[in-house]
Amino acid sequence: MSVVALIPAHNEAARINATVCATLGVASIDRVLVIDDASADGTADLARTAGAEVVELHRNLGKGGALQAGLDAMAGVADVLVLLDGDLGETAAQAAALVAPVLAGEADMTIASLPRPPASGGFGLVKGLARWGIRRLSGYESVAPLSGQRALSRAAWNAATPFATGYGVEVALTVRAARAGMRILEVPTAMAHAATGRDLAGFIHRGRQFVQVAVALARLALGRRL
Repeated sequence: MSVVALIPAHNEAARINATVCATLGVASIDRVLVIDDASADGTADLARTAGAEVVELHRNLGKGGALQAGLDAMAGVADVLVLLDGDLGETAAQAAALVAPVLAGEADMTIASLPRPPASGGFGLVKGLARWGIRRLSGYESVAPLSGQRALSRAAWNAATPFATGYGVEVALTVRAARAGMRILEVPTAMAHAATGRDLAGFIHRGRQFVQVAVALARLALGRRL
């Protein structure tokens, strides 16, 4: 089986080298593709130097759009997709724990559960909305509804894509996979990425995330493609 890691990245120069190197070090992952989402800090060059294949987008499409571009590039060769954020750094090595159950036929989609960052500034509103929406729309009780660190079998990503836009990516993946009867397994990990602070920029980010998750859930409820 061919296992391909898709890493969407926007201005991740500080961590992309470590993320790519750690991902390449996972024995079960065959190829690593970084989708550079119109970065302005050299992310693409750093990813390429670290050993990743790179797709460069000329305008910012957001996480969902970047993942879709990666899937379009790899759909013909990937049997298992691994989705990882560009800011995981060395902790991306724990992707091995996500891939193993899928390769063993024990799960169709695995989701990494991450410890709460010490500097996290959120109040849990977005996570609560996402968890409630997933339960209402699919019956699945999610521990980590917003986790972007996942591994999907071909059956799972065929059922759960195209990727939703904006910050609705994760909830849409979970709802669609659960509705399709895919076996979902949440895996505790010590993965870590940059936390959003309790400052103005952080509150704006979480507000945008809340709205886009709500829109994704509404569209799923109405049966519309995202």
